[in-house]
Amino acid sequence: MGDGVGDGVSENWRKAGWAGAAIGVIAAGAAAGVAMERLTVGRGMRMKARLALDAAGDYGSLRGTEGTTRAEDATEIYYETDELPEEKGSRGRLLRRKAAAAPTVVFCHGYCLSQDSWHFQRAALRGVVRSVYWDQRSHGRSARGLAQADGEPVTIEQLGRDLKAVIDAAAPEGPLVLVGHSMGGMTIMALAEQFPGLVGERVLGVALIGTSSGGLGEVTYGLPLPAAGLSAVRRVLPGVLRALGSQVELVEKGRRATADLFAGMVKRYSFGSREVDPAVARFAERLIETTPIDVVAEFYPAFQIHDKSAALQRFADIPVTVIAGDRDMITPAAHSEAIKAELPAAELTVLESAGHLMMLEYPETVTGLLGDLLVRTGAVAAATNVGGHGRSTAGSTAGTAGSTPQPGH
Repeated sequence: MGDGVGDGVSENWRKAGWAGAAIGVIAAGAAAGVAMERLTVGRGMRMKARLALDAAGDYGSLRGTEGTTRAEDATEIYYETDELPEEKGSRGRLLRRKAAAAPTVVFCHGYCLSQDSWHFQRAALRGVVRSVYWDQRSHGRSARGLAQADGEPVTIEQLGRDLKAVIDAAAPEGPLVLVGHSMGGMTIMALAEQFPGLVGERVLGVALIGTSSGGLGEVTYGLPLPAAGLSAVRRVLPGVLRALGSQVELVEKGRRATADLFAGMVKRYSFGSREVDPAVARFAERLIETTPIDVVAEFYPAFQIHDKSAALQRFADIPVTVIAGDRDMITPAAHSEAIKAELPAAELTVLESAGHLMMLEYPETVTGLLGDLLVRTGAVAAATNVGGHGRSTAGSTAGTAGSTPQPGH
């Protein structure tokens, strides 16, 4: 190819790369948001505002006991454990009597996020229950998937096996409560499908937040497209994402250069309310900024073929909490209602004015519902106070959503 043609191709990528990346992230169901309303001041001032918000909040700063394990393809998976404080006797001496293993709550985050997306819930549950937070492969502090480096596509089934590896390493014995948001909920379903014995013997309860058991190929993401247009988008999008994934450096430069466009395009896919604390929204933006476009491309096809409706029956005999946002355009509330239809005894709550990142947007409501589940399962005592709901010392205004509870019968 001659230099002139090559320069032309590069120029086309510069013009189209960011737009394609943004559309790809949105259509793929990117689970993160933006910092603030677009300001009418210059770019330099907006950058200063972002830096100020970064410095103002302590979101994502909570850390636990670090650990790593290896997935079946030898990918290193990173996790952290928040242990319960050791009991002391009346004279202040540590009680070292042997006891049954304490229940462990395992938190599974969503696509384009990390374990830090559970910041509010983590802060609230510290000292209340033993908890494990992990980063999905190619996300957060976990390594890039080795199988993907060899050209193997990501599958939801593989993520379920990754979760099993984390459980084996971080909670090899004792009761479990599994909590998953979006892709994390799908991961839990895949675990149940492949390891029904584990679920039957050890899992006390499950929380499925803003997730789906299948049918994601029909989601419109709020786009006013006719059926034919949406079908065309689904056909071409995987190829677009693969192409963008092969131009990582160029696309990432475009994403940084057009941060305001990026913020404006994805804000509505993260939060349903306009009353979100700017520091919380900026935190969400930082989470997605750390997800390279080639990771976005690797994971997207798995969602289109995801179908775990049958696996839900593994949870039929245990308490299940399902939480949806009525303004979630990534995994619309209808998907949570479909889960409820498969599990009539599950408790479904639809949060009013909540988008996809409901655990950040309405932390008190989500944490309260999780606390209720922990009491129902016996993981914590009924008198336990899950206080504060992880509210940041920075003074978050994120709070309590109205809700439409639909309890099981």
